[in-house]
Amino acid sequence: METEQVREPAEAPEEQLGWWHHSHPTFAGITGFFAGMLFVTALPGAFAGLLRLLFSYETAERFFPFVLLALALPIAMLVMRKTRRFAQFMFVGMIVTALVVGGVASLVLYFMVDA
Repeated sequence: METEQVREPAEAPEEQLGWWHHSHPTFAGITGFFAGMLFVTALPGAFAGLLRLLFSYETAERFFPFVLLALALPIAMLVMRKTRRFAQFMFVGMIVTALVVGGVASLVLYFMVDA
């Protein structure tokens, strides 16, 4: 005797992972914090490298302050309600990274001058 089994459709891979992005309480915090870290460390370096590849040293040095225009992205994300939590944690990551880098640089400079 054969029994009929009710076959449920297999979920698509996007649906299986979709719960993490929408309902997990720490997703925005963790990704925002690490995005802020990358924003402070990798973005200025990549921008300087790109400018140096495209322009002479003097011109690249003159255009480097335009990297501050990239701050428009997290500020715009703070305005929009849907991305506000991510942007808040992104700013926390940016500030903490800047403080750590500045603190370590000042300690290294202090020990180098003292020695």
